[in-house]
Amino acid sequence: MIPLEIERKFLIEQSDELTEKCEKKIRIVQTYLTSADPSLQRRVRSWETEGESTYFYTEKRFLTAVTREENEKEISPDEYKRLVAEADTKLKPVIKTRMILTYEDQRFEIDVYPFSDSLAIMEIELPREDAPIAFPPFVSIVKEVTGVKEYSNANIALSGKLER
Repeated sequence: MIPLEIERKFLIEQSDELTEKCEKKIRIVQTYLTSADPSLQRRVRSWETEGESTYFYTEKRFLTAVTREENEKEISPDEYKRLVAEADTKLKPVIKTRMILTYEDQRFEIDVYPFSDSLAIMEIELPREDAPIAFPPFVSIVKEVTGVKEYSNANIALSGKLER
């Protein structure tokens, strides 16, 4: 059985306090790959943290706005290079810095894009779609963007902007 990913996304305002409270930063380059199956999204990611690179291959199938099947595995640098050659030329690679924030036993991932110094996307994976979320009081949420196509990574990369 393919694991399920249940995730909600929020457009937030960046702040120095938020950045200071994050415990980890990861530079990510995400490249979308061609897929013969239109319901299947394929991608590779390069993660760089503290000078070390790690590579991942992911397949996702969207079930609802919040839930998707996700199959992800770590791959070798050679496999990453081979798969990047299958890049979907209609989509731009996503370049972002991911900050990790733990608050009340919850793990938030905050994606900061190089073209926005005021807005970011905050995601949280949940055990079920209706699970409650304890938001950190120092995070200013602009709006929820779960399932809003304009705020998908692929569309953010294409538009090169985050808008309120």
